[in-house]
Amino acid sequence: MKSRKYLESLSDKSVEELNTELVTTKKELFNLRFQNATNQLDNTARIREVRKNIARIQTVMTQRAKGLS
Repeated sequence: MKSRKYLESLSDKSVEELNTELVTTKKELFNLRFQNATNQLDNTARIREVRKNIARIQTVMTQRAKGLS
């Protein structure tokens, strides 16, 4: 259910907002990977969640580019 609400919030955003969201999410993923490599990360499941969020953002952007939604 949480991912559905996130997807709905993405569909309300403009392309520019999606691009900024994608950049910030990729930065967050980098920081999480860095923390994981240095054994400072407690919640390793967050990496998977962020990766899926990146895929969701890219999916919405691709759909818009193809004119599907």
